[in-house]
Amino acid sequence: MSSNETSEDNWKKIMAAVKVTPTMVFSVIGDSDSFVPRPWPKTVFQTALIDAAKSGGETWILYSGSEQGVSKAVKDAYVKYGTREFGTKNFDRPIEYANRHIKLISTTDTKVDLTQTEENHKETVVHCNLQNGGHDSSLLDFEKFVSEQEVPLFSQSNGFRMPIPIAIIVCEGDVQTVAHTAGALQHKLPVIIMKGSGKAADLIPVYLERPDQLRKEAGILFGMKFEDTLFSALKKDLEIICENKDLVGIFDLNCDDPLKLSSIVGESVVSCWSVEKTLTTLKKEVEKDTNQVSQETTPKETVKSEVQEDNLGTSIGKMTFRKLIESFKKQPRRDVLDPSFTTPTSLPLYFYFGYQLLQETNKWEECGDILLLEALKENRCDYVMVLLDRGVKLTKKNLPELYAQTASCEACKFKKHDCFHMQWILKQILPPEAETICHTYPHALKKLDKSPGKYEGKIENLQHHPIYSVAASAKRLCCKILQYEALKIDGQTTNETLNTSDTSDILLWAIFANRKEIAEICWLRGTDHILSGLICSVLLHKLSKKALRVKEHCLSEDLEEHAKLFEQRCIKIMDGMYKEDTEHAARAMNDEAMIWGVKTSPLTIAYENFMYEIVAHICSRKYLNRKWYNKLPPDLFSFFQTAPQKKIRFIQAPLTKYIINYIMFFTMLIMYSAFVLTSVHTNYYEQGVGKIFEYYVYIWTFGDFIEECISCFNFLGSESRFRRSIRLRIKRYLYDFWNAVDLLSYILLIIALFVRHLHPSENFTIARRMFSFSLLIMYLRFLEVFLIHRTLGPSLIMIKEMLKDLSGFLLIALFVVLGVGCYYHANQYPDYQNFWSGGWTEWRIWDLLYYPYWQIYAELNLDYLQAEEAVSPGSNDIAPLKDWTVIAVAAAYLLFAHLLLVNLVIAMFSYTFERVQQNSEKLWWYERYTAVHDYEWRIPSPFNMLFIPNRIRNCCIVKGCCQQCQKVGSNDGYKKKRMTNQEYRRELQRMLAGSIYNKI
Repeated sequence: MSSNETSEDNWKKIMAAVKVTPTMVFSVIGDSDSFVPRPWPKTVFQTALIDAAKSGGETWILYSGSEQGVSKAVKDAYVKYGTREFGTKNFDRPIEYANRHIKLISTTDTKVDLTQTEENHKETVVHCNLQNGGHDSSLLDFEKFVSEQEVPLFSQSNGFRMPIPIAIIVCEGDVQTVAHTAGALQHKLPVIIMKGSGKAADLIPVYLERPDQLRKEAGILFGMKFEDTLFSALKKDLEIICENKDLVGIFDLNCDDPLKLSSIVGESVVSCWSVEKTLTTLKKEVEKDTNQVSQETTPKETVKSEVQEDNLGTSIGKMTFRKLIESFKKQPRRDVLDPSFTTPTSLPLYFYFGYQLLQETNKWEECGDILLLEALKENRCDYVMVLLDRGVKLTKKNLPELYAQTASCEACKFKKHDCFHMQWILKQILPPEAETICHTYPHALKKLDKSPGKYEGKIENLQHHPIYSVAASAKRLCCKILQYEALKIDGQTTNETLNTSDTSDILLWAIFANRKEIAEICWLRGTDHILSGLICSVLLHKLSKKALRVKEHCLSEDLEEHAKLFEQRCIKIMDGMYKEDTEHAARAMNDEAMIWGVKTSPLTIAYENFMYEIVAHICSRKYLNRKWYNKLPPDLFSFFQTAPQKKIRFIQAPLTKYIINYIMFFTMLIMYSAFVLTSVHTNYYEQGVGKIFEYYVYIWTFGDFIEECISCFNFLGSESRFRRSIRLRIKRYLYDFWNAVDLLSYILLIIALFVRHLHPSENFTIARRMFSFSLLIMYLRFLEVFLIHRTLGPSLIMIKEMLKDLSGFLLIALFVVLGVGCYYHANQYPDYQNFWSGGWTEWRIWDLLYYPYWQIYAELNLDYLQAEEAVSPGSNDIAPLKDWTVIAVAAAYLLFAHLLLVNLVIAMFSYTFERVQQNSEKLWWYERYTAVHDYEWRIPSPFNMLFIPNRIRNCCIVKGCCQQCQKVGSNDGYKKKRMTNQEYRRELQRMLAGSIYNKI
């Protein structure tokens, strides 16, 4: 037979075995014997080959089938691919298995068992005879034959076709390999040289750079002496290669990343094709199909979205372009490419031709969203950026598919199985919304054939319904993670806004799918970059904590790294804004905006989520100082000097109210102390002065309690920002140490008041104790006045943090003390029976704790341990027994307590001191924000008693009209000017965000 007939026969033989037309073919050549042994990075070659093959879709790899050299490396790579894809079932998956997207084709008819075991004999390699008398001319003919075949563009079932991409990969090789390379280039077949593998693969790049060193390099690399005839032939082939060097790609095994190979292959393939001719053919096919209405539409196709869009006026061109890619979307998703190593010609090449087709037909608005959807799914950031710049928008109907193929776990049943993927993490947060995002849409598609009428409406709701759609569910899930109540946005809606998604929808998807590069692209194209960046950072941080709770450490670290990246971007913008325009940089920290149903400001979201670097940033400091001094001079002496000129502004300043509040607080403490020291337990209470003291304490405490309630539930002031449930508001309120102290003082005072009046006694003993304890707590409360001091404030923060360490130490010490106390008592009083006799103050448990506890502070009590005391207190005249083991245990306990426990807590205090000292400035500004926000609206007690009725009335009015106020704007000049300033700040953020792109 002729070589053409042989190639066709082998093509049919391979097609019959693999059952699928290839979308990419790699022909690996270079097997040869050499006298120059040289190791080369085979692992890099194997990784690059498999990654490029997986990117190519249905890929064939042709190799010689030898047991040595390059062929062995190819076989090992193929086995590793199968093991990773199919695990223990690798050799149970034959060559025609649908999910085996890489097919290994041996060019010899010698069958080799890849498993090399007796148990497995499944053949996963197709063998064909392409060797002709030891030469590879038949292989070259077959490669040329393959390049002339056509494959459907985007899918296996449409009429739009392109040539099968094929690339010859040269690894090692000899003189015949150079000849094969030259012949392939003459046939316009792309060649990829694996530089660094030695022999011919290294000789070709050397000749392309330094032709005069050919004889020397050839002798070194091939390890042989060339005859003139052989050298002339070699030089002639290399000259052919040099003439066609534009069709040659070079991959450096020692320097290049394995993922870069797909880009090199794509560039070489496209440069070999006549792109203009291919696009002309595709354009004609599109125009032809546009002018014809298909008569073979199936019932299932009639319910698809393209037909519905056609009824709305969309051109047939969009339906046609969608058909190009529809069946491709049903194929299993391949590995997501690394955007750092992708170019427009990286595999798969359907992106390249799809973009060219859109450009030729000028159907960006009608069909661009289809390619954008595929680019988002495959993480092709280059195409995402270009398409968004061209004004292409993603349609609402594409969002369900986007979430289903990226955020859901296909291997797990949503309601039955738990996994450690993002789907399961979202399920733990809000199950109904997670099910809508990850499960409902793919489930409805599977059931669409069986029950079209039922599931058509469900799919329609998932795409367009304002409440039950995937987009709305994602926003509710976002609000749940942020612990906000989602605001309803009621505005004018048009067909365009109903059918298209803005970049914020894509950004939210990128956050849930953890697509870092796409998230950055969408964030840059949005608005309110500081606020949106901070919200993204908080979302990712909370998702990271959820992942860590289920012990998914890798995902947790990746999410946390992404969260820090967004925070650093925001800091960069804030730095730039402060240098550009200090005044507007400070005001930008309080600019409110609506993002995903959350209405808040950058400083508020940072404070609520303990983002100390944001709260302590110079922009935030500038804003807080303006608020604290109420736009008066930010110096205490100058501040008081302006009081006569600007009385109202001075009185309304948070600093003024702060000073007045603690003056009244100190006055109350003095009166309360006098009341506790005299009035509680003497007849002096019956006199008028004692009653005045007591009533003033009650009035001040009640007024302060009202202010704390307003602060806790956020009825006034910044209630539009804190749209939290009551439970979350109380939780956040109690998280503050000083608020917990306030609450404790109120509780103790109320208990003391009830005890005194409901259970009176002659000396008011219990009431006196309760009043005294309440007074002690209030003195501790007064320490908060020093919190805003730049020097004393960090010291109080250190004390607060050390109390946390102390609580952990006491928990450990409690069990040690109990154990030692039980040992003492059990061996000194073996027959003691009345352990719980008497009142609760006489229980024996206090003796158990008494001696071991004081021994921690070097109170040894050796007389008690040696039984030299006649009777122990509270022992009912029972003499202790002398036991030498008690002394031994006491010695070991003192050694343990003094050398280990005490020094442990000292070390913990030292670590906490250093940690707080390093971040003292940030922590102090965080506490300062609390004071500024609190005293911005607080009225010092007891003066607030005069305004409480009016404030409650205003609270009800504001709560009833808050939604209307959010929708209706003001037309007065001040509001208009303020909105203009805010728009300027948004534009400034946008420009600065673009300037720091890819610089963090």
